[in-house]
Amino acid sequence: MVSGQLDPALKWGKCESREADCLEYFIRKPPHAFSCQNAGTPPEDPVQSPNAKAKRRGLNRLQWLRNLLVTVQRALNTRCFGMDIHPSAQFSLSARLDRTFPIGVHIGEASYVAFEACILTHDRVRGLYLHTRIGRNCFIGGRAIILPGVCVGDGSIVAAGAVVTKDVPAKCIVAGNPARVIKRNISSGPYGRLSTADAHEASLANAGLT
Repeated sequence: MVSGQLDPALKWGKCESREADCLEYFIRKPPHAFSCQNAGTPPEDPVQSPNAKAKRRGLNRLQWLRNLLVTVQRALNTRCFGMDIHPSAQFSLSARLDRTFPIGVHIGEASYVAFEACILTHDRVRGLYLHTRIGRNCFIGGRAIILPGVCVGDGSIVAAGAVVTKDVPAKCIVAGNPARVIKRNISSGPYGRLSTADAHEASLANAGLT
């Protein structure tokens, strides 16, 4: 075998005896991992980072464009329709904020309204025009419906598809139709992100599952 070249038999996984122990190492490692300095040393496990993040895929690669569109839509809702939306609040471009009685929409600091979630402020059948409030550090799940006059307390999470018909206490998770409290005294930060979320994301990223 010429120096600096990989034995063809080993390259195709047909090595024998002692070389067989290194087969998996050669197959999995990229070419730049091999050098004279690390020759003969066993493979090392990848470094596990407690701050690892999921890879940006799909639309997340266009985060800058999304942020720009959200900024424009927020300006439209607040300046043209008179909604009360905190500058740090975030929402999906498909979120539905009631424009029939727009001044009744209130979304607090560092809260997030997910895709196709609906925040209502009027009820044509009953002739209601009410103020609907989302507190600080809240998360409103995808396709959830917040009915007119409801107040969601600070740090609370509304599960996807929930129909919220009455006020939600602070630091709670509600789910179902009608929505009911399923967990109390949760620990959450900005945008309703649970205190354990970073550790879960890091474990998945380190395992290469993201």
